Amino acid sequence: MALNDSQIDAIVEQVVRRLSKELGDLPQPQNRPAERPLGHEDDRRGAERRYGTYLAPPQVASPPPRAPAFHRSRKGIFDDLDHATDAALAAFEVWRDTPLEVRDRVIEAMRETTRRHNEELSRMAVEETKLGRVEDKLKKNLLVANKTPGTEILRPVAYSGDHGLTITERAPFGVIGSITPTTNPTETILNNGIGMVAGGNAVVFNVHPSAKRVSARHVELLNEAIVSAGGPENLLCALAEPTIDSAQALMKHKNVRLLVVTGGPAVVRAAMNSGKRAIAAGPGNPPAVVDETAHVEKAARDIVNGASFDNNIVCIVEKEVFAVSEIADSLKKHMIANGAFEVTGPAIHRLEKMVVVDGHPNKEWVGRDATKIAEAAGIRVPSGTRLLFAEVDPTHPFVQAELLMPVIGFVRMPTVDDCIAAAVQAEHGFGHTATMHSTSLDNLHAMAKVINTSIFVKNGPSYAGLGFGGEGYTSFTIASPTGEGLTTAVHFTRERRCTLKDYFRIV
Repeated sequence: MALNDSQIDAIVEQVVRRLSKELGDLPQPQNRPAERPLGHEDDRRGAERRYGTYLAPPQVASPPPRAPAFHRSRKGIFDDLDHATDAALAAFEVWRDTPLEVRDRVIEAMRETTRRHNEELSRMAVEETKLGRVEDKLKKNLLVANKTPGTEILRPVAYSGDHGLTITERAPFGVIGSITPTTNPTETILNNGIGMVAGGNAVVFNVHPSAKRVSARHVELLNEAIVSAGGPENLLCALAEPTIDSAQALMKHKNVRLLVVTGGPAVVRAAMNSGKRAIAAGPGNPPAVVDETAHVEKAARDIVNGASFDNNIVCIVEKEVFAVSEIADSLKKHMIANGAFEVTGPAIHRLEKMVVVDGHPNKEWVGRDATKIAEAAGIRVPSGTRLLFAEVDPTHPFVQAELLMPVIGFVRMPTVDDCIAAAVQAEHGFGHTATMHSTSLDNLHAMAKVINTSIFVKNGPSYAGLGFGGEGYTSFTIASPTGEGLTTAVHFTRERRCTLKDYFRIV
């Protein structure tokens, strides 16, 4: 039988009154610490409040207070930001003293529950957001579950000399406010979640409203896993009805020590102007350059695989191609052989009018399948087409705008130097991602020096830079505006130094 909020409130008050009456004649313990999970005996500040498993003995001298709304949270999902941050703060008070062995066990449980529910989460994400492809979301979730660093990346550093020993270690901030996008909802929650709890923090998520259902489901699953592995309740919190206003309130909230924002230019600006420390992952417009020395067939395959991955909504994937004239026709032929379709003639203008509005992507077509976009534009394409491309000039919106859909511009240029210069311009100084296909060390070096992106992939699909088919760890918060690059637990912690003067040097 489903109960509404009023019925639940009434039941809670009845139970508390009954307990108060039954305990009224019993001697009250003096200085009794609040119950705490994980065997903690200390009575930390805030432990006299009830947050899930935290229950102080009732005081019979006065009527029992009404139970706060967050007592009935759906495993970390709250209706109110204050209650969410209070619950996260209480969880942090427990988590900060939890042994690393337990942290590692909790993180592995978070990974495993995502693997186990991957199919459900991937389908929910596509159904709710209408963005991307289920088969690619399955891959992204597994990538994050398998290759997000945990506590192992938090390495202490020791200095010893004539004057003793100094150690620097990574310490938590406390409660982190995380704002996540609709393009990679579950991936960002897990990636941020693992890194933040590895650093000893608790998290409050303000997720994109268009992905609130799948995000809430993932937070619930992760909290179940955390508690089952010995962690506190509400280590990860989120709002049931996130809005722009709630995101702004989170940025200003007194309980939040650090902001981690993954989104577009507006939310990045808001975070950086919030007065708090912010790690911001902003937009990109990744170019791909192909010179005359490249293995053209492989370059074509890599570009199609990258640009069509999850229908181009991943911020690191190829958004435009610059090809040296000598190999341009061959490159196009091999792109078509690998699932791309070239749009030509009047159809280019028709497609542009449909997917670009005032120089920006038409949200109706963001993240949609290439076949559906082509059909709506009156373009007949083979079944199985994953990517649409059109040969245009460097100023065309297909080149200059990050469309976040499987529609990209293809630009033919006389020399590799021309291609590199045009790529730098099209990247707009975002400093995000770029790729190049070449066997010339001189050309690869030249582009690497001037493109100045957080990720630069040579001779591979862009997603290799995330560790997907490439080496290294993964991250779905790539903080180019604030300079952290691919974020990990290191970036979600503070550096602390401890010095022992004149002792503990043993040589």
